[in-house]
Amino acid sequence: MDCLRPSLLFCSALLLAGCATGGNPKDPWESYNRAMYRFNTGLDDYLIKPVARGYNYVLPAPVRQGLGNVYNNLAEVKNIGNNLLQGKGEYAADSFARLLVNSSFGIGGLFDIMTPAGVPVREEDFGQTLAVWGIGDGPYVVLPLLGPSTVRDSAGLGTDYFMGVLENFDSVRFRNGYYAARTVQKRSELLNVTTLVDEAALDPYSFARDGYLQRRRFVIYDGNPPREYDPDDPETPEPPAK
Repeated sequence: MDCLRPSLLFCSALLLAGCATGGNPKDPWESYNRAMYRFNTGLDDYLIKPVARGYNYVLPAPVRQGLGNVYNNLAEVKNIGNNLLQGKGEYAADSFARLLVNSSFGIGGLFDIMTPAGVPVREEDFGQTLAVWGIGDGPYVVLPLLGPSTVRDSAGLGTDYFMGVLENFDSVRFRNGYYAARTVQKRSELLNVTTLVDEAALDPYSFARDGYLQRRRFVIYDGNPPREYDPDDPETPEPPAK
C-alpha cells in the first residue's frame, strides 16, 4: 500500500483539475469529492468494514487493545519530529518519553504505561506542522482510499510517511502487511462511530466533511481555535488582509 500513496495523490491532482465548482467555498471540488466519497464508502461497505467486523469477532478486546497500542507507539516517532518542527519542545519530550518507556517496559508498546502515568499522546502530523508555519489549508479534498483531507494535509502525507519506522523497511510485503493490519485495526475502532453517522446524518458526505474540517481546526490550535470570521456577527475579528 505504501507504494500506492504517491500515485494516489498524483491521480487525485489530475482528477481535481477537471472538477466542477461546488457551492461551499471550502469545498470547490464537491462534485469530484462526492464521487470519490461514494467510491470509498462502497469499498468500505463491501470489503474493509466486513473484515474489521471479523477482526473484532475473532480477536478479544485485550488483544485488539494491545495491537492498537503497538501502532500508536510506532507513531510516536512521527509525533516527536512534528512537535520539534512546531517548536513544541515539551510535547516532543513527552512523545520521546512515551516511545522510550512504552517500547521497553511496555514490551514493544504492547502496553501503554505512560498514559496512566499522566503523559498523554501528543499527536501531531506534518499537515498540522504546515499550518503552524502559516500555510493555509486550501480546498477540501477526498483522497482515494485515504478519505477526507485538504490540499495542505495531503501535501503533508509524504513527510509523515518518511518519518515512519516500518515504512522504511526494505521488504515491500512486510510494509504492505503492516499497513493492511493497521487499517483493519483503525477501522475496527470506528465501527460504532460510522454506524451512528449513517443513522443520524441526512447527508453523510456533508457531515463527514464538516466534521473533518472542524476537527482539524481544533487540533491545529491545540483545542483552542480562534473564532472564525462571520460577516453577520460584528464580534468576530476581521479576516486578515491579503
